[in-house]
Amino acid sequence: MEIQKSDPYLATISVVVPVYRGESTIAKVVNEIEKFTRPSTTATGVGYVVSEVLLVNDSGPDGSAKVIDQLAQKYEWVRPVWLSRNFGQHAATLAGMSSSTADWIVTIDEDGQHDPSVIANLLDKAVEENSQLVYAKFSGGAPHSKWRNLFSSTAKWIYTKFLSPQDGEFFSSFRLMSGEIGRSVGAYAGSGVYLDVALTWVVEKSVICEIPTRIEYLRQTGFTFKRLLSHFLRLVLSSGTRPLRLVSLIGFSSFIFGAVYAAYVLYGRIIDGEAVAGWTTVVIIVSTTSGAILLSLGILAEYLGVVVRNAIGRPLYLIRSNPNDDALMRARNNKKLRA
Repeated sequence: MEIQKSDPYLATISVVVPVYRGESTIAKVVNEIEKFTRPSTTATGVGYVVSEVLLVNDSGPDGSAKVIDQLAQKYEWVRPVWLSRNFGQHAATLAGMSSSTADWIVTIDEDGQHDPSVIANLLDKAVEENSQLVYAKFSGGAPHSKWRNLFSSTAKWIYTKFLSPQDGEFFSSFRLMSGEIGRSVGAYAGSGVYLDVALTWVVEKSVICEIPTRIEYLRQTGFTFKRLLSHFLRLVLSSGTRPLRLVSLIGFSSFIFGAVYAAYVLYGRIIDGEAVAGWTTVVIIVSTTSGAILLSLGILAEYLGVVVRNAIGRPLYLIRSNPNDDALMRARNNKKLRA
């Protein structure tokens, strides 16, 4: 059955591309997407079309702005988003998400490592798993340098083990999400929030879709160690109050250690008549007092955590559309219609 753009069940997709150093690559990315601006069908029969490509100019040092302007004049479905200065990848992505209009939002990088042809796979996975957030995961690992992959995997491990166990290992810049979820997150997320953490606040679950690894285009990368460290810091600060609670845990543990050691020394002194060395008293005093201080700081940190949650824009709730007529349901109906 031929698919028409007027089909009410056709899944529309906004592709958001933050652009910083994309002068030599962004045109190639857009040209790859062009074939999907005509109605297509996924492997499982879901009809979809890329209705717009939002190129968010993050005021890079190259000639990206000129290329974006040329692409917008060439293709009616290319929409530029001009930022007033360089705000970083996360802010640029959020700006593009907020400006989107489609049922679904896909975010991809400007360097060509994300293959637009696998967007259909992400949509199939969303329908199959009944999820409004799907992350792409390279089956052979991300095509970056070893040190960057090591830094990324270490950051994700720290996040999932110590900060928040929810979905941290899934995080990727190649993601598909419900349009209403993406636009809502783009509207409320604060300047210090980590995008993927903000998404976990409002989706019931996220899933991964394995895709083939593809080498990115040759270009000068905008990611330096300083930028990666900044991303990690944002990830930590967006994770909520768990890091603050670690202060309480450390203080409580130190206090308990001091109390138990004091009881042990006192028992030895009374029962066995052992002499108590001066350093023993110092250890006990330092352990108990520092533990009490840290425990007090931890309690204060809980109050600070309330302020932090409000400051980073974590929503109390998020209103969504009727689940019987949302993007997922329309995609399923489209699939049944073509079966």
